[in-house]
Amino acid sequence: MTKILLLDAATEALSVALSNDLDNAHFEVCPQQHSQKMLPLIDSALQKASLSLNALDAIAFGRGPGSFTGVRVGVSVTQGLAYSANLPVIGISNLQIMAQQAFDTSDAEYVISTIDARMGEIYYAEFKRGEDNLAEFTSEERVLKPEEVTLPEVKAVIVGTGCQTYKTQFTNEKHTIADNITLPNAKYMAKIAEKELTKNNTVQAQDAQPVYVRDTVTWKKLPGRE
Repeated sequence: MTKILLLDAATEALSVALSNDLDNAHFEVCPQQHSQKMLPLIDSALQKASLSLNALDAIAFGRGPGSFTGVRVGVSVTQGLAYSANLPVIGISNLQIMAQQAFDTSDAEYVISTIDARMGEIYYAEFKRGEDNLAEFTSEERVLKPEEVTLPEVKAVIVGTGCQTYKTQFTNEKHTIADNITLPNAKYMAKIAEKELTKNNTVQAQDAQPVYVRDTVTWKKLPGRE
């Protein structure tokens, strides 16, 4: 069985899981505590599964969009662990993670995924149920003002903090807001990560990159690993 470490710190939530041990996945909302809690949670997950870091096949992380600080924590931890164990890395959109949860837990065929981007804006992307029930992008990831959103004609489930913050903008007869899916949970990365690994859509540790969607922050690779 494929063994992928799944981790996400890009929003207020922190989550860690192993693709071969999803029953022991950990999820908690702990703003501004991600850097202190993530490594102990990863150690705990590996111990419960009786695995060493070197026994893994890959590491997958939530690459954003989300909190700039949280995204950086996720990338930094991923880079450090993957570099030390020479593991391939898979970056997965946080919007896609929530869409995958909706597809895994409902009969939805289309999902609109949103994250509150602060400053009166949201991160936004649309998905359809694709091959193998995987969340497949049908739009680009964008940062928008809520009033700039044009909802698709198809019936869709809407997830994330963006639609919670701006409910009036997303409420209509055709679309349903999923109040139970507000933040990304790493265990729903498993199917996506396994597919990407099968297709060799991975990068080396030093090439793991965040995706902010906003262009106001630049990322620097680990020192000495240009």
